[in-house]
Amino acid sequence: MPVAGQRTQRVAIAGLGPIGLKVMQALDRGIDGLTLTAVAVGNPDRPRPELDRLSRRPQVLPVAELESVADIVVECAPAAILRSIVEPFVARGKMAVVLSAGALLTNWDLVEIAKKNGGQIAVPTGALIGLDAVTAAAEGVIASVRMVTRKPVKGLLGAPYVVANKIDLEALTEATKIFEGTARDGARGFPANVNVAAALALAGIGPDRTTLEIWADPKLDRNTHRIEVEADSASFSMAIANVPSENPKTGRITALSVIALLRKLNAPLRMGT
Repeated sequence: MPVAGQRTQRVAIAGLGPIGLKVMQALDRGIDGLTLTAVAVGNPDRPRPELDRLSRRPQVLPVAELESVADIVVECAPAAILRSIVEPFVARGKMAVVLSAGALLTNWDLVEIAKKNGGQIAVPTGALIGLDAVTAAAEGVIASVRMVTRKPVKGLLGAPYVVANKIDLEALTEATKIFEGTARDGARGFPANVNVAAALALAGIGPDRTTLEIWADPKLDRNTHRIEVEADSASFSMAIANVPSENPKTGRITALSVIALLRKLNAPLRMGT
């Protein structure tokens, strides 16, 4: 239950893919101090039986109308519409929970808009274990951050970099490195695949100094990430293999990370940085 005198915050979700659905269901089951008021979907005319199964059905609204009925928006939508979701909220001093961290790199002025108006952009840990450690290390001096991402072929199909370079992923018979460069370039070439790299860059030494490798592996059935950090406070490496959600580009742990972030907002005990 909310603390006495605490105002219940209204939450809107933009996008009801695998992540948005899980977050919606968690809010419906109950998160202290929060209530789900609205969702935005790509096709509002499509039947949504999952909404009818909720204890309290939220409004289904266009993205442009979410800010008028919510204090917090959770962005679970294609990267291309990040700005239209986030800007109305942060411009009015509200919070936006952003999953498309890669798109944030190309819309960096949203951070300045949030700062000017008292808003906040929160990027969940998502599939990136150890983000707290990187954030802490960044309070000192970080010399280097390197990330190696390995994904099943189907999770990389259609990425702009793959299309532009005419990489035939389905012809691969063994693990193949298809990209090496900065996190900024990786986010541009793989907008639906490397939000973890963008989040890592934002937590650490920035998108132009964070290096990234992307491997396509026809034998993998999970997204795997390995991170290596050299800093004046510690040298550490981390690895995680995420079970994919219904969307092969996204791990199941991403939705759980968003839910954990929302629970922290009004929790009497908060763990982690």
